[in-house]
Amino acid sequence: MKLSISRRTLVAGGAALALGPGLLRPARADNGVSDTAIRIGQSAVFSGPAKDFGVDYRAGIQLYFDRVNKSGGIHGRRIELVTYDDAYEPAKTAVNTAKLIDEDKVFALTGYVATGNLAAAMPLAEKAGVPMFAPLVGTTSFRTKTNRYLFHVRAGYDLELRKIISHLSTLGIQSIAVVYQDSAFGKSNLATCEQLAAEYKVKVVQTLPMAIAAEDAKQVIGGLAEGRPGAVVMIMAGRMTEVFIRDYRASGAAAPLYTLSVGITDAAGSAKRLEGKLAGLVTASIVPPPGAQRVPIVADYQRDRAEFGQKIDSYTALEGYIVARVMAEGLRRAGKALTRDSFIAGLESIGSTRFGDFPVDYSAKNHNGSTFVDLEMYTRDGQLRR
Repeated sequence: MKLSISRRTLVAGGAALALGPGLLRPARADNGVSDTAIRIGQSAVFSGPAKDFGVDYRAGIQLYFDRVNKSGGIHGRRIELVTYDDAYEPAKTAVNTAKLIDEDKVFALTGYVATGNLAAAMPLAEKAGVPMFAPLVGTTSFRTKTNRYLFHVRAGYDLELRKIISHLSTLGIQSIAVVYQDSAFGKSNLATCEQLAAEYKVKVVQTLPMAIAAEDAKQVIGGLAEGRPGAVVMIMAGRMTEVFIRDYRASGAAAPLYTLSVGITDAAGSAKRLEGKLAGLVTASIVPPPGAQRVPIVADYQRDRAEFGQKIDSYTALEGYIVARVMAEGLRRAGKALTRDSFIAGLESIGSTRFGDFPVDYSAKNHNGSTFVDLEMYTRDGQLRR
């Protein structure tokens, strides 16, 4: 627990004592918690080529918070979500995070998007002792050592890449090319992919960077023609994935394509824009299909979408809904006298359990959440098939 005793705190304490022993009130830190509300902060990408991630993630988080609030809140407190757009730029993420902590006085942070953005925010969160819950980030470097203030829900990219590489090895594919986003996210997960490929004796014949805002991928695809890989693994996110697929299919290249869970967010829109060329893309998925109502958590999600009129429906929105449900459980376990320490303890007390058949596991030594990863293939219209 971080202790910070300011002059204002001492004065407030003295005032409370002056009321007399029968009139003492519990001290309440200015930490986003009041008698009626819990304020949660989010900085994410809501504009630009990658905006679907932030927009959909926020929609799912807000959807479950709406459910909680309609049901009376957490120990009588509503959950309020304060959000700012960082446009996928880490420098803006840092500015937003400082504002959320210092001006908005949020209790905790959630729903951040992208590796570099999380890296920009974490030092600020740690210094202030503010929990960071469920960033849409699976990068291995954030998971190898337990950080008291950082909790994940989604499986790590290392598990996604392991699922992909082991599958390729089983199919007898002995060589791959990796096209990666030219960013902290792409570079760090390229290293993980290369390590896993070596483990499964799959040769990485080429590694080719691609700019986030690239309007075409012709140069990258020209390089791929030289390596003649057995498959192409894409470590990228957002609309750049569409750009690559469009130009790759147009080139006549035939090696199968594989992507991480963050490769495609707006599947229906991508399918329409790619005019059927999305068909055959294999993706790692870290939540069940949002249409699979046989899974209890998905049935709850679809019920709440209908009740609250939420039009967004995607894997990322479902992930946000699951994230908010797990976060709410941590808040409940924290008790009525809510503090950041009790919230952290509440999350760590969850142990190994399932939320509507979605598995998570937390303890004082494990903040990684879920290990759920599956592989699915896109159809022409953006549906996914196992």
